[in-house]
Amino acid sequence: MPTAETNPIILYDGVCGLCNGLVQFILRRDSHDRFRFASLQSEFAATLLKRHGADAHDLDTFYVVLDHGQPGERVLMRSDAILHVASIFGGIWTLAGVGRILPKVLRDGMYRVVARNRYRVFGKHETCMLPEPQHRTKFLDL
Repeated sequence: MPTAETNPIILYDGVCGLCNGLVQFILRRDSHDRFRFASLQSEFAATLLKRHGADAHDLDTFYVVLDHGQPGERVLMRSDAILHVASIFGGIWTLAGVGRILPKVLRDGMYRVVARNRYRVFGKHETCMLPEPQHRTKFLDL
């Protein structure tokens, strides 16, 4: 099994209904135990994003950290992050990669429209969700 440093880490808004739904969606489909998670509200996310000049207080952004703790560590954000997650699932989800033919400015523009309206449409929780016991080791901010 890969170590946490080699697994993609998803940084998400822990109080967002859409983001929590996406995390649950990923957990159900992560049959190879690839992904790790941390909420943007955590110290873990703040420290990691600061290294890359990003702000964990920007809750409108979904991040994927690749090669965590390695010299080539990098952070994908917004539509690039979403497309990367879909590509890892394989199968029918690889069709999401077709989205890469759209210019990044257009993809990220669509992403921002959803992000701007996510609380109104999907709700906002008072606190970050607690994962089910079988998934707790995947959450790096607990």
